[in-house]
Amino acid sequence: MTHRFDSVDAVREGLRSVDYLADDSIAGIAYLADRLGKPVLIEGPAGTGKTQLAKSVAEMSGARLIRLQCYEGLDESKALYEWNYKKQLLRIQVESGDDTSWTDIQDDIFSDEFLLPRPLLEAITADDPVVLLIDEVDRVELETEALLLEILSDYQVSIPELGTIEAKQVPLVFLTSNNTRELSEALKRRCLFLHLDYPDLEREKEIVMTKVPDISEQLADQVARIVRSVRQLELKKHPSVSETLDWARTLILLGIDNVDEKDATETVNILLKYRSDIEKAIKDFGANSSAHFEPNSTT
Repeated sequence: MTHRFDSVDAVREGLRSVDYLADDSIAGIAYLADRLGKPVLIEGPAGTGKTQLAKSVAEMSGARLIRLQCYEGLDESKALYEWNYKKQLLRIQVESGDDTSWTDIQDDIFSDEFLLPRPLLEAITADDPVVLLIDEVDRVELETEALLLEILSDYQVSIPELGTIEAKQVPLVFLTSNNTRELSEALKRRCLFLHLDYPDLEREKEIVMTKVPDISEQLADQVARIVRSVRQLELKKHPSVSETLDWARTLILLGIDNVDEKDATETVNILLKYRSDIEKAIKDFGANSSAHFEPNSTT
């Protein structure tokens, strides 16, 4: 079996080359997933880089990313496969006038030619290297979770009309969850586990400087510190890392080199999307202006 990664350090450096700053736990779990052939279940708050990790692993390894976006009501026909009924009907109409038996027609229309692979089947039948991202798995019902469990246990699927289709290769699989419901023990047992939380102050500052190359170190430090303080408030939704980056880019576009209370108040809607959260943040900006807005201060 050919492995994708030579070492944990190689994973870390590879991710850095595509601007994903991984710590030892992130790089280590990706390395083990490759070596052990096991899926990775990534849990944590929304906006902490769970989906981006799978995308970045695909980019750094040169693999094709196949994404299954989960939602309530997702079923086998959207996740695994379905038959091309229109094409089957056309074939039946064409052949029904010939001296052809129904058995012959049935064998013909239930063949690979009429099969429409969805993300799960596409991933296990791919010839090229694949990273399979099953995004927000906590949104599906238990029946669909059981389907995922079957596929990820043996990397094969049984199609009644065709038989068992086995994986040509074991894809690198990442499942993400925002913890909207508890996943089954059976699914968790088959996965390696990684919890991604919001980055600490220094790591978020480094992320900002990596993703927003025009930013000064002083402004990146301010952005990271202010966002950190905002996340400590009791909010309906804390700002994600992507919203931190959007805010940093906004400040640069507005020509702001040093954030003050007025700047933060006028642009806080980039970070927060609920009126009650915005009001709490603005109140906090006024109450703690010296801590938030003095360059190189600490919180």
